[in-house]
Amino acid sequence: MSAILDKAAVTTEEDPSNLTDGFHLVIDALKANDIDTIFGLIGIPITDLARLAQAEGMRFISFRHEQHAGNAAAIAGYMTQKPGICLTVSAPGFLNGLTALANATTNCFPMILISGSSEREIVDLQQGDYEEMDQVNAARPYAKASYRINKAEDIGIGVARAIRAAVSGRPGGVYLDLPAKLLSQTMDAAQGKKSMVRVVDPVPRQIPAPDAVNRAIDLLKGAKRPLILLGKGAAYAQSDAEIRAFVEKTGIPYLPMSMAKGLLPDTHAQSASACRSFVLAESDVVMIVGARLNWLLSHGKGKTWGGPKQFIQVDISPTEPDSNVAIAAPVIGDIGSCMSALLAGIASGFSKPSTEWTGAIAERKEKNMAKMAATLAKNPSPMSYHSALRAIRDVLKAHPDINLVNEGANALDFTRSIVDQYQPRKRFDSGTWGIMGIGMGYSIGAAVVSGLPVVAIEGDSAFGFSGMELETVCRYQLPITTVIFNNNGIYKGCDPNLNPNKPDVAVTAFVKGARYDKMIEAFGGVGYHVTTPDELAQALTKAIAAGKPALINAVIDEAAGTESGRLTNLNPKKGAAKN
Repeated sequence: MSAILDKAAVTTEEDPSNLTDGFHLVIDALKANDIDTIFGLIGIPITDLARLAQAEGMRFISFRHEQHAGNAAAIAGYMTQKPGICLTVSAPGFLNGLTALANATTNCFPMILISGSSEREIVDLQQGDYEEMDQVNAARPYAKASYRINKAEDIGIGVARAIRAAVSGRPGGVYLDLPAKLLSQTMDAAQGKKSMVRVVDPVPRQIPAPDAVNRAIDLLKGAKRPLILLGKGAAYAQSDAEIRAFVEKTGIPYLPMSMAKGLLPDTHAQSASACRSFVLAESDVVMIVGARLNWLLSHGKGKTWGGPKQFIQVDISPTEPDSNVAIAAPVIGDIGSCMSALLAGIASGFSKPSTEWTGAIAERKEKNMAKMAATLAKNPSPMSYHSALRAIRDVLKAHPDINLVNEGANALDFTRSIVDQYQPRKRFDSGTWGIMGIGMGYSIGAAVVSGLPVVAIEGDSAFGFSGMELETVCRYQLPITTVIFNNNGIYKGCDPNLNPNKPDVAVTAFVKGARYDKMIEAFGGVGYHVTTPDELAQALTKAIAAGKPALINAVIDEAAGTESGRLTNLNPKKGAAKN
């Protein structure tokens, strides 16, 4: 144990005033608020904080890179509605964690990034301290709040402020700065105990205004082609029963965003996922629950949305409506309270949508699903995304409680539309930013929080961002099966180098025939190398049953993908060719 810990122990034993220190106070403050897990990576000055947290009964999951620890904390916050905690060292470690913090804030996941930092008197004069950086101000643009604690007696209130900021209203990321001197500060243990704060009602109910509820119901009653759109905010709210009751009692077709899949089973009769483009374009009144009209929904305008329509928006934030288009009926409050009020409002006198509308959707669904079934039935060699995902879909159908993590370009797009979800908060993906690199962090966070198996479906490019965390998976013996769609490159592995005079491979190409399965074997996990859907299904079934770290290297056609998946419209147009 370090000199700091030895000194603290001696002081506490010999001093009749019974001192405590900043290390213990931080741990006590977290435990006082039922936080029992920290994700992070140790080093100066927080190594002993992690050691003590573990010694005092907290779980510390140690990563190989802070960004992935932050992603694990973020998804833990999303799943539990308690802020996930990420602990890092100063400066470079803080910056690595800041990427995950910014992503958590953008996706509305409650998370607290706690970092050690250099001494203020040196940082403020820019005198060149070890890993000198003004971390509090660096974090502010990317977090809901950014705090620094300077005195040991303020640790309890500082942690409480961070927790409340992370989970109240629209959740998000919070930064909490702990200077090195703070951790070694001492104070009377009895006074330290009194300084602890247990946050009371950090997420108070926010009841929607009755006139707002009535306005929304009147708009739905007058709709000829209504649609309900569910976002991940609806899934986060854990108001599953109210949402399902409202959907089923109104009879309105619904469309889930990717992380809202499973709020109602994807096989539900009212699901319009199989004809997404049709319902977005043809609907006349759209009720948005816990989603934002951002780029994922074409900002609520343009060809995607067809003709004019009116929007109802159910959201916790009063500033969200009208962010892109006019919202005819904003309903502001927590989603559980809003859906309960709306459910009560349609108790009598509400007619279900016309069979003309629901029949048109059913007809379009049947046509699209038949077309998809024909594609999935094909068995090309090498495998395509469709044939590989058919095998995975069939295996996962028997395991509806498995957590599914998904990232990539084509791997993300095809999985989202092929693999069904049956339970809420079981699908975790690239989210609002559409980023790569969340795979192993989300997988570890989901496995630790839920105690249930995880299957991560990864493009080979996306996996590369966090692949070293396979060692973390094996070290903690987590029940995570990683499936890598290996097509030898980014988007495609067959692109040529456009300059024949240079020997380099194309900018999108990887090593041909890479054996990712050997990576996990190096850390004691089980690797599988598969080339057919049957082999993939057998390997996945074995891996799930074993409940141990596993990786399946699924070889698919290197020409199977398309550039940027379904986001080709976001690529800038190429300029005129050079003569």
